[in-house]
Amino acid sequence: MEVTARAPGKIILAGEHAVVHGYTAVASSIDLHTVASLRLRPDGEDTINLQLKDVGLDFSWPIQKIKEVVAHLGSPFSSTPTSCSLEIIKSLTALVDEQSFPEARIGLASGVCAFLWLYTSILGFKPATVIVTSQLPVGAGLGSSAAYCVTLSAALLAFSDSVKVDMSQKGWFIFKEAEVELLNKWAFEGEKIIHGKPSGVDNSVSTFGNMIKFKSGSMTRIDSNMPLRMLITNTKVGRDTKALVANVSSRKSKHPEVMGCVLNAIEFISEEWSTIIQSHALDDLSLATNEERLIELMEMNQGLLLSIGVSQAAIETVLQTTMKYKLASKLTGAGGGGCVLTFLPIQLSEAIVDKVVGELESFGFQCFAAGIGGKGVQISFDSSP
Repeated sequence: MEVTARAPGKIILAGEHAVVHGYTAVASSIDLHTVASLRLRPDGEDTINLQLKDVGLDFSWPIQKIKEVVAHLGSPFSSTPTSCSLEIIKSLTALVDEQSFPEARIGLASGVCAFLWLYTSILGFKPATVIVTSQLPVGAGLGSSAAYCVTLSAALLAFSDSVKVDMSQKGWFIFKEAEVELLNKWAFEGEKIIHGKPSGVDNSVSTFGNMIKFKSGSMTRIDSNMPLRMLITNTKVGRDTKALVANVSSRKSKHPEVMGCVLNAIEFISEEWSTIIQSHALDDLSLATNEERLIELMEMNQGLLLSIGVSQAAIETVLQTTMKYKLASKLTGAGGGGCVLTFLPIQLSEAIVDKVVGELESFGFQCFAAGIGGKGVQISFDSSP
């Protein structure tokens, strides 16, 4: 029996940076996924195998070796999501380092540690092969690490005693509500190993899908009633998120009244986004009106983000390129590089989209057309040999 799980990435539609200072942000799932398949091996075999197909990494650990590494710290196996101690992280890191982790991929080592923690915590020491593939670029602000943790947690829980699923079901389906909550908590523990102190937004969006509002640690799930599509452009420009956040905080300290007005304006944009996407468009005209309102909000949001110093040359190139086609764009996430969103109206022809993509890719950027606000994590079973 093999289980396959898939979990979507995420984008910030409105409110980035303001959310750090206690204001509202709106985040959404996108229909680009990370997929993990898990096939248990016969009990006589004694290895756990992880294959990260997109980056060409293949790991295999003798179960006895894993037991030796974590045994003196107490078995991590638990039916309740628990945090991984620093001592266990150090032990797992040493286990990963023994695999001669390539220097060019060293940034992925924490993700492999998260896999070992989630695996042994949820399934114990059962032999298996896990294969992971993804449509999400790593480090581009699209929630790739969260989707990875969510899809691993889903696949592992499907074979655990913590949830009850009907393995004879056909096609993609989701866990029950309480089980999805459990899955999200496990994924958050994996995210903590990778990022230290994540907000929980990324894994929540990936788990539950659709959209959420996030403010001061509180999340509210939103059901969108609008069909939305974005062109996501990965500038491939790396950025230092901590430095960008620190620079915005510094600007806020220097200009508290001005920055207060800017951050308040960003929050109003987030709240209006939330209101519009939850409204019911009665006909094509009202849908077009709502689209126009969202386009204007995107333009204003980008202008405000530019004013707080988080735009960048590659981002501006995307903005200028899409503007030639009368399309609105804004950065998403930390800024300083990363990804840019371009709103694609429902009536926009594919020929125009192709022209925009062609021009953007001529700069060396990577483009994805993605549906916004789709389903969260899903699983399916295959009983073929």
